[in-house]
Amino acid sequence: MTIDFYWRLPTHGCHGSIRHGTYDRGDWSPLGPHNIAPGLDRDGEDDGFRYIDHLAEIAKAAESAGFIGGLIPSFPNTDDPWVISPLLARETRSFRFMIAFQPGFLNPVHAARMSASLQRATGGRTVFNIITGGGGPAQLWWGDSFSHDDRYGRTTEFLDVFKGVWKGQGFSYQGRFYQVEDGGLSPLLALEELPEIWFSGSSDAALQSAAKHADYYLSWLEPFDQLADKFARVKERTAALGGEQKCAVRVDLVARPTEEEAWRDIRIGFENVGDERRRASRGGPTDSVGAARQQALRPSEAQRYEDLIVAPNLWGGFNLLRGGPALGIVGSYEQCAAKLDELIARGTDAFILAGTPHLEEAYRVGEEVLPLLGGQAEALLQAAE
Repeated sequence: MTIDFYWRLPTHGCHGSIRHGTYDRGDWSPLGPHNIAPGLDRDGEDDGFRYIDHLAEIAKAAESAGFIGGLIPSFPNTDDPWVISPLLARETRSFRFMIAFQPGFLNPVHAARMSASLQRATGGRTVFNIITGGGGPAQLWWGDSFSHDDRYGRTTEFLDVFKGVWKGQGFSYQGRFYQVEDGGLSPLLALEELPEIWFSGSSDAALQSAAKHADYYLSWLEPFDQLADKFARVKERTAALGGEQKCAVRVDLVARPTEEEAWRDIRIGFENVGDERRRASRGGPTDSVGAARQQALRPSEAQRYEDLIVAPNLWGGFNLLRGGPALGIVGSYEQCAAKLDELIARGTDAFILAGTPHLEEAYRVGEEVLPLLGGQAEALLQAAE
């Protein structure tokens, strides 16, 4: 069985180290002497090296280190993945671009035509990460006031129409959210392959939509038993519809030559987190089931980094260091590879990995961790005991 590995591309700037929270790559923070993309030239002026140039460096690093493609995330504070992806496609040869987007913000017919055009231009390198929104104030930022289950209903209809018009002319659809009469892509565009669909969401409504439309069901890392149970439920629902579901995990790694070095970086990063960041990491109102499951993993008033260790080599405080999901993997190269192997054994078919800083860690994880998969890491760990 082939396991696909993607790398995450930070469309919101990047930290130069997991040990501090300053966004010193990109212009999301005020420019300082250690910034890059842009940096400061010898006269103290912007050196003209744009952040898209830095993202291209990360994409090329990931491609050369063995990753099949990259996730282009979408949040209110990021650049837009639909714009970033074709720019990076010109810088790489076979690297796939997983565009994260909320379907409710696009017309599905227009999205199908855009996607088919992107497939033609890139040689079929488009992949989708379908997200349906976390609710609360973050969703209203986008001007979207639909309820949780209505958003998933809209996502399902969007994908019904998206796939329907791709199949050719004469497609009609009468749904609650979308109506199409005699639609369809032009014959040339319809020849392109549908983008692979990776689907995020942990609620029952999400699992129902994923069972109908997803090629991969994507989850943040959770405790392994909990994750295996979620994967089993989505596979069962897909099987009931006559399909077969693959499952994927999005997870950050801190992989170092020794476990002690990995936990030292975590400790220093934790000790450098300020009070404001700690308060923000507790999260605001949300109807996201996935976010709630992450919040339940960690004590709200952790005083030491050890308080956030939820299992051997699993740490629940990553959101303190760089935002996003809380749980990630920490350990030696062998320990990190063994954890990935364990996830594969529990039903994971693909991964989106990440590390900070994204450029250097793409090389490190690709060259030091991925080659140890397939049982090699476990054998090395047993030999060392």
